[in-house]
This record gives sequence, C-alpha cells and structure tokens, in this order.
Amino acid sequence: MPESPRVPRPRAGQGVPLAAPLLLAAVLAAGLRGGWLPSYEAQQTRAPEGASAVSGARLDGAVRSALARGRSGTEAARALVSRSGHRWDAVYGPSAYAAWSEGLTGAYAGVGLALAHDADGVLRVSRVRPGAPAARAGVRTGERLLSVDGREVAGLPVTRTVGLLRGEPGTRVAVRLVRDDGTERRLVLTRVRLGDGPVVSVERYGDGGARVRVRAFTRGAGERVRAAVAALPPRTAVVLDLRGNPGGLLDEAARAAGAFLDGGVVATYEDGGSRRVLGAPRGAAGSGPLVVLVDGGTASAAEVLTGALQDRGRAVVVGEPTFGKGTVQVPRALPDGSVAELTVGRWRTPAGRGVEGAGLAPDVSAAPGTAEARAREVLTGLGTPS
Repeated sequence: MPESPRVPRPRAGQGVPLAAPLLLAAVLAAGLRGGWLPSYEAQQTRAPEGASAVSGARLDGAVRSALARGRSGTEAARALVSRSGHRWDAVYGPSAYAAWSEGLTGAYAGVGLALAHDADGVLRVSRVRPGAPAARAGVRTGERLLSVDGREVAGLPVTRTVGLLRGEPGTRVAVRLVRDDGTERRLVLTRVRLGDGPVVSVERYGDGGARVRVRAFTRGAGERVRAAVAALPPRTAVVLDLRGNPGGLLDEAARAAGAFLDGGVVATYEDGGSRRVLGAPRGAAGSGPLVVLVDGGTASAAEVLTGALQDRGRAVVVGEPTFGKGTVQVPRALPDGSVAELTVGRWRTPAGRGVEGAGLAPDVSAAPGTAEARAREVLTGLGTPS
C-alpha cells in the first residue's frame, strides 16, 4: 500500500474572531438576500478599496438626460460606466438582464461557452460545454472572443459579454473568434436551453468517501450542498469539487459553508463606509475530512467559500490557483428599466486576504489530469477525525 502523502492537516478550531482583519466578498450579487450577520460601522470615511467611481445618482442623471433628448438611456449609462475604467462594472438592457438573471436559477438559453480574462486581460473561451452549439461548431478552449453580434467585447466585463451571448431559445447570435495561430472565424450559433442538469451532484467513492460537485452558486445551491452532505454517513471524507465553478450568489456560497462550518465568518466587504460580514449558518455541519478541489475556473463566490474553508483550517485546498475575482457587485435599477452592476468594494477572506487579480493558492498543487486523484490521496492522508 503506498505511503499516504504528507499534507497540511486542518486545525481543530473553526471560529474566527470579528477582530481579525476583515473586508468581504465577491460576485454578482443580484438577488442577494439573507445570510448576513449584523453589520458594524467602519471607523473611516474613505471610499472602499476597489469601489466603482460612478455613483448611482450620476447614472440616473445620465439616463434621464439621454431620454429627454430622445436618446438611449441604456447606452448613456454604458458610456459613463465604460469611461470609469472599472473592470467589473456593467450595464444591461432590460432583456439582457432578464436573461442573465435567469441563469442564476440554473437554467438559461445560450450557446455553451464559458469565458474568462487571461493574465493579460484578454477575453478567452475557458470552457466549451459538450454537445452545445459552440461545441458542435468546433469552438475550442483558449480561443479569443472578439465580438458578439458585431459588438467588440474587448474591455467588457465577463458578465456583460455572457449576457450578450444569452437570449431566447431558437434565436441566433453571431460571434467572431481567433485562435492562437491567427485563424479567425465568424460563426452564427443558435441558442438552446442549457443548464438543466443538477447544480449539485454527489459521487460515492469505493473507499467510503464522496465527491460533492457544485457547478455554480445559483439560487438554492447552498441548501442543496447542505442536504447532500447531511445525507452522507457521519464523518464521511468529502472532496468538494469547485473546478470550473464561476460563482453566482454570495448568500448561496455562505449557506453552502454551513455544510462544513458551524457558523462564523465566511468573508467581509466594505459598502458605503460600513464593514459587512457574511456568515455561515449554524447547525448540522459535517465533521469529516475535507478537501476542496479548485482550478483557474474557480471564481467569485466559489473563491469566497474556498477562502473561508482554507483560512479557518477546515479543509486542504488541492489543484491550481483560482481565478481571482475579488470584488462585490450590487444591481441598481435605472430609470429606463436597464440595470447597472456597480462595484461596492473588494472582499477579503476571514484572515484578511484579498484575491482580486491574484486568486487563491492551493495548499497542494496538482495538474488538471491528476487533480482528482491527488485530492483523494490527500483525503486519505487526512485520516478520520477523532
């Protein structure tokens, strides 16, 4: 029998005092509700780190002025946001926002592309869903996306670009891509219904352990994670697979944390001069050995959960560095019915780490082809808690 790998063992304590360096949490916060611990006032008047330079009042004024001149309020808001230069701010028209919000339920109409900015800020295809329209058209991971329906996407936030790709089932969308060898292609893809598969799935290992995979933190995902872990035998060793998880709703990530943490801090962030704390629910937290499996597609709310489990000594993180989406966006309805996603600040893990542009480093590095096997080795090395 091979020797168990030497790995860092989680610490016994799970609590983190509120006096620890805090500053919270990332991801599209549309529909954010519940799960918050009481906020407390920060002793400062400066703008939160990483917050948008554009205020909601300025956007309202720009939209009303444009409408009074017979122009598009949505485009006026987009122009104002684009001049601010903030990477994650975005403005959606009413139909585009509705399509994006639908994706937070776990089902949407699209072409099967996941996108991410690389280290140079170039927007590339990070994943192609098997069997989806993009896959059937031969789109490959790593291709650079240049435009959607004739609109150049350089400089646009990932969320805004994804909103352009989504729409009604049966409608068409034109995309322009280029491969690393310089081959440029123009494709017209027909949107189909996607995302109807399970957001949370469980696979039992032959040695008694289990893999709990979470594809995204859509509405209800947190409770599904808690239910999945609660249904396992007591002290089951778990691999929590967050590879390719682009994030979702912060409160869902906090609820999911309750499957492994009995209350306490998940992350913090600053909003309008106040420091807010995102906490895990108490009760029924599993106590078995835990490994979190991550890669470069693990982003936003998935990083929030990973950082909390890592900082609080509850899990060993295995895989590749995560994406590095470390800001919080809050939706604001504009006078013409469009919606602005404005950044209110950066989030930090319970130990005070920021991830924006840097990501989270795994405790144990593992290449993509061997990551799950390595995670199971680490899980064996952790043993069974006493």
